[in-house]
Amino acid sequence: MIALDALTLARVQFGFTVSFHIIFPALTIGLASYLAVLEGWWLHSRKQVYQDLYHFWLKIFAINFGMGVVSGLVMAYQFGTNWSYFSAFAGSVTGPLLTYEVLTAFFLEAGFLGVMMFGWNRVGPGLHFLSTIMVALGTLVSATWIIASNSWMHTPAGYEIVAGKVVPTDWLQVILNPSFPYRLAHMGVAAFLATALFVAAVAAWHLLRGRQQPAIRKMFSMALWMALLVAPLQALIGDFHGLNTLKHQPAKVAAIEGHWENHASPGMPLTLFGWPDMKREETRYALQIPRLGGLILAHSWDGQIPGLKEFAPADRPNATIVFWTFRIMVGLGVLMIALGVWGFYLRCRKRLYQSRAFMHFALWMGPTGIIAILAGWYTTEIGRQPWTVYGVMRTADAVSTHSALQLGISLVIFVLVYFAVFGAGIVYMMRLAQQGPILNEGKETNPGGPGQLHQPMRPLSAAPAVSKDKEQNTNPGN
Repeated sequence: MIALDALTLARVQFGFTVSFHIIFPALTIGLASYLAVLEGWWLHSRKQVYQDLYHFWLKIFAINFGMGVVSGLVMAYQFGTNWSYFSAFAGSVTGPLLTYEVLTAFFLEAGFLGVMMFGWNRVGPGLHFLSTIMVALGTLVSATWIIASNSWMHTPAGYEIVAGKVVPTDWLQVILNPSFPYRLAHMGVAAFLATALFVAAVAAWHLLRGRQQPAIRKMFSMALWMALLVAPLQALIGDFHGLNTLKHQPAKVAAIEGHWENHASPGMPLTLFGWPDMKREETRYALQIPRLGGLILAHSWDGQIPGLKEFAPADRPNATIVFWTFRIMVGLGVLMIALGVWGFYLRCRKRLYQSRAFMHFALWMGPTGIIAILAGWYTTEIGRQPWTVYGVMRTADAVSTHSALQLGISLVIFVLVYFAVFGAGIVYMMRLAQQGPILNEGKETNPGGPGQLHQPMRPLSAAPAVSKDKEQNTNPGN
């Protein structure tokens, strides 16, 4: 039974707000690049289907972008309220990195978002395409700074401690810390993969209702090509990420594997399932494959990794949690690869848009990209414990001196407000997704000039736009 002390409640509160926040930037990154591809193909081919898809996904992107910004602001405040000792200790590193992220978001994302949202038919196609690219680039650069800050907390480098505080000595080492490239690649590809699964699920939902329009088929096809290419790539990146983690955080890998002590014989088994028992220091009911663990983890038939018993109990992460969150992530990754391969098989048989079993599979796989990201995030962050800055600052020393009652009340408020605000946003986003692409959307002209009556553009509305002239004709008494 976990004691709900102030430290635990602060961790739960941070984990809760991060879990909500991480959903939106992941989809924002993927959708922004998807929109840039759609507009680029439209400019190249002038096929209406790409324009229809662009306007359809632009609405969903905008809702998602807004919720990502709002949920991200809360994260920044929490560093100062609940983790003030961490901010005072390492703020000289994390503060500038988060500031660069904000500047990037403002200059690239917010600066061009208005043209992207409202500029269609009001600026030239080239300028509008440039705006879409800048927004997509901004989401990627913004994520880069966040990942750099988080990676530094896992593998700190380029600093020294002066008077009890971190002082950066080499910013290149701070940013390009040992785990940064692997985390950036893993998270970036995860965002693209989660978006592809979301797009495929929306298309599958419409196809299952008999809506075999060209735009629906096109987004189904594009999403499945993306899954086919990116899902195996993610597995490869994950393998490199694992080798890096084994080098810098061996206790985390031992916890993930439920591996307690080294074996006398060469090679170590791979534990598929089991129940790591922290008190008994063993993995109960383990189902294992001999030697496969050493082959996967150390790339050697005789490979070994340090067992958890080689680390002091106070320095071990919670093996029970990370053991299962890791397997949820990997299990879903295997299903994603299966989705891409099955889709490719059906495409070769020219049955991609006829197999209802496959469409149902694609529909149910829609949220798995986000679930896998959350499971991977829990594995990474809980596996870092008991450290906030790995090997430098413990989490117990980073938390503010609030009482359990104060943190409990604020946690309840967060839960209520988040489910109300972001729940409503997600419902509205799903409502837009259910509408599907509108034929020839974006080809209409936008009068709005001097002496012309027309209601303002409503790019986020789930209802069709009605011109003032038409509205007046239908209401002659006005």
